[in-house]
Amino acid sequence: MWSMWSLLQRYDRQGVKTVQHVLSLCKNSYKTSDSRNICIVACQPLSGSFFTTRNSTRRVVSGGSKLVSVRWFADLPPYSILKMPSLSPTMKQGNIIDWKKKEGDKLAPGDVIADIETDKATMEFECQEDGYLAKILLKAGTQDIPIGKPVAVLVEDEDELPAFKDVDPAQFLSDDTSSSAGQKQQQQKAPQEEKQEKRPTEQVSSKPSDEAVVSQPKVRSEERDRTFASPYAKKLAYERGVDISRVSSSGPSGRVLANDVLAASEAEFTTAAVTGSAAYTDIKLSNMRKTIAERLLESKQTIPHYYLTATCRIDELLQVRERMNSKAKNSEYKISINDFIIKACAVALQKVPEVNSQWLGNAIRRFYTVDISVAVQTDTGLITPIVKDADRKGLRDISEEMKQLATKARENRLQPGEYVGGTFTVSNLGMFGVDQFSAIINPPQAAILAVGSGKKTVLPGHNGEVVVGNTLTVTMSCDHRVVDGAVGARWLKTFKDIIEEPINMLL
Repeated sequence: MWSMWSLLQRYDRQGVKTVQHVLSLCKNSYKTSDSRNICIVACQPLSGSFFTTRNSTRRVVSGGSKLVSVRWFADLPPYSILKMPSLSPTMKQGNIIDWKKKEGDKLAPGDVIADIETDKATMEFECQEDGYLAKILLKAGTQDIPIGKPVAVLVEDEDELPAFKDVDPAQFLSDDTSSSAGQKQQQQKAPQEEKQEKRPTEQVSSKPSDEAVVSQPKVRSEERDRTFASPYAKKLAYERGVDISRVSSSGPSGRVLANDVLAASEAEFTTAAVTGSAAYTDIKLSNMRKTIAERLLESKQTIPHYYLTATCRIDELLQVRERMNSKAKNSEYKISINDFIIKACAVALQKVPEVNSQWLGNAIRRFYTVDISVAVQTDTGLITPIVKDADRKGLRDISEEMKQLATKARENRLQPGEYVGGTFTVSNLGMFGVDQFSAIINPPQAAILAVGSGKKTVLPGHNGEVVVGNTLTVTMSCDHRVVDGAVGARWLKTFKDIIEEPINMLL
């Protein structure tokens, strides 16, 4: 269980000859046995070709390099690394909720390996190739795993499973791990990472020769004082204001890991809590909450919002809704006011298509379809499932689809296609008794409609008398880069006409 690195300077472009030269150098310089597995990995791609050899097999791979890295590994069978996948367009990291397969299980394409919590929902991680699950590298419950980080090891043959039984998962999680799914390599973590960087450099002569000149570069004194830490640990330390040189390390060879930074950060929070006078609890942010914070901050900082408010009279809408629901047999459907609002928005977007657009930076994209995003509150945060082609659907279809989407959202089962996209958003807080509010635009959309609660209001009649009517206040937030004030006012007037006279939905 050992490894060593050396850099070999290559000047000729004869792939096979260079491999033979490298193998000869390896045996002569380090007295390696013929049974030792050797992997030659190319660095700094330039021109020529690079190669990978294992035991006596020599294979030329397309590509090229000027520097060739040579590494010896322990005798592990060939394997593939399964990495944290990107399960949604906005996903940056994920949490492992549960492993559906255990070590030793046979895998086939399409098998669900694990449940992964993304920034929006819990998704299924499916296997893409045949094989056996040799090693689980990160346990269920592990959080904030960056996309591309190794999570498991896959082998082709069942006979190769025992070789991984007692292997430390940490050696697959090192920064030097470079295997990807389907690419078979042999890897082993170096026991002394600091010594790897101080290994002598061996240079292959540009002259056709079977010998190499070995040079001993000087080790800079500042390297001795360097704090070794993973890139993610450095990123966390920067974000949380932690001095990484003072963090106690738990990784191999004194390497500071992400968990070390988190522990140091939590220790600082605990100290502050003790010295403060008020009792409190710090709640860890979920991936969804982090995404909500990032996107809404981006919206308020980069989008020039302006707001338009209108009060709609909904007496006729309530009468139509009551008549429609009364005709439902055995309560097979129940249309809500929100269903009318979604339909009214879709029809208004058809009539004023300038609002059905997105800002792209160097262009404005206008959509031909109307996909309405509807804000739904869940236990983990806000999410906006989409009623697609809402302008082409009836109220009953919209009602049934919205109920299904809301249920899946609250159960954290939405698929990316059900919440990614949308051309306009509706946010309704009327059920909470909110009379009126202004919503933040959901980028890259150009507008959002905030809906308050319906209430009885004293209104002037046709002949000057005073009447009591049901009203609903809505506020439209617009992106001034896309929607001019007059265009936004025209859309809001169109929406109001449709809501006050629902028959306009049919025109």
